Amino acid sequence: MRCVIARFPFDLSKSGVLASMKGVKPEPITGESVLIGRRHYPVKQVGEVITRQDRRDFTSGEVTRAMTRLGFTCQGGQVAQGTVQPTHVLTPLQNASALLGSAAPLGL
Repeated sequence: MRCVIARFPFDLSKSGVLASMKGVKPEPITGESVLIGRRHYPVKQVGEVITRQDRRDFTSGEVTRAMTRLGFTCQGGQVAQGTVQPTHVLTPLQNASALLGSAAPLGL
């Protein structure tokens, strides 16, 4: 599949990406990630490996679009590391109640 990353055209294939990432140790994920094989990699790390360009030359969105079109699963934020992102922010009182195991509902 032909895609443009950092204003340069690349002919990428799923098997080519798998081969390029084989043996590459994933860095800690701080933003968007892509699942390649059984490992989650930061999108910028994948982009750097497959394009051989500096990470500052392309956006994570460019690589995410390319990986999604190739059939890889991409995730945003810290979801890939197993952290739960809250749907709403608790007030200090609600947080303390939750920590103490209060029987009061959190949606006051």
